[in-house]
Amino acid sequence: MSSTTRTRRPSGLESSATRFRDRAIARRRRPWRRAAGVLVTAALLGGVVYVGGWTDVLGVHDIEVTGVSGAEARAVEQLVSVPLGTPLVRVDTDTVEADVRARVTVAEVSVRRQWPRTLRVEVVPRRAAIVVKNPHGRLQVVDATGVAFGTVRAAPAGVPIVTAVGSRATSPEALHAALGFLDALPDDLEKKVTAVKVSSANLVTFRMGPRTVVWGGEQDGEKKVRVLRVLLTTKAAVVDVSAPDTPVTR
Repeated sequence: MSSTTRTRRPSGLESSATRFRDRAIARRRRPWRRAAGVLVTAALLGGVVYVGGWTDVLGVHDIEVTGVSGAEARAVEQLVSVPLGTPLVRVDTDTVEADVRARVTVAEVSVRRQWPRTLRVEVVPRRAAIVVKNPHGRLQVVDATGVAFGTVRAAPAGVPIVTAVGSRATSPEALHAALGFLDALPDDLEKKVTAVKVSSANLVTFRMGPRTVVWGGEQDGEKKVRVLRVLLTTKAAVVDVSAPDTPVTR
């Protein structure tokens, strides 16, 4: 005689109650899971902020200067007052730029963070537009904006020399007048120019072959050039175009 064991299946009512209980437990656990996830995320973010902002892991290990080289690059680097190890994210790039821009040989500067450990200083140096021989005989290099930024023993190749005569000859206004005169002259006339002198903002003179030309100030450059071309066809030893509407020859 055999016996059969029957497995009791839960009724539909019991099955619904079990699912209801499981869902209720899951709902009670869900806020805790969300809270745990938020805490873990916050901890990770806090760790990243701490490492990036308060340790030297992402700190300044190298200062890279571009645009200049040699002694000039070393001089610029010395102006970067950022201790090695300072977190890159905490470097005040505006302050660094201001410190570097204070160097007279620097025309423009840009400071960037180059992750993970480099502070990059990009420099645009001033370029000589003219060399001014001052009343003391020293040769000063002057850029296109009229800033004198150094002295040299000899003028760089291709850079015109302007002799400053008198106490007002090296003022910013006088230097602008000399630069304006050179900008106004076309190439064919500029090649004939020698012995440029500046006495003030209103008096630039130069030699052109056997003639002395009185240019004046930096105003009316184009008109002066037109008048000068006409007067160069004469035999005058002195051509004065400082007032181009009433030029003078003698």
